[in-house]
Amino acid sequence: MKKTVNRKVFFLIITAIAISGFIIICTLAQSVRNTKIQTKFASNVPEVVQPECIVREYNGKIGVFRGTGDKPYKVIDYDVGLLSEYDREQLSGGMIMESDDELRKFIEDMFG
Repeated sequence: MKKTVNRKVFFLIITAIAISGFIIICTLAQSVRNTKIQTKFASNVPEVVQPECIVREYNGKIGVFRGTGDKPYKVIDYDVGLLSEYDREQLSGGMIMESDDELRKFIEDMFG
């Protein structure tokens, strides 16, 4: 009788260990899956790049703005009225320059 009870306890413990192991493996697999999904979505999010500067019309001239200020850090002394209608529309909306090099090329193309 004692042998049968010991055998039942042994199989009960083995079954409990097997079930616990199964639960742990499933939890780890789910954790790995969630990490992969988060990594996939994180890599698809475009990086927000702050523009170096914005070029737009300022008091009839061309202003170069950095950040969100209302006053330009540089004013190009060129009458906006002399530009084509298309160029005036572009300036009224603001033209984003990603770098100082891009700004320099823009100034050369427009006025150089």
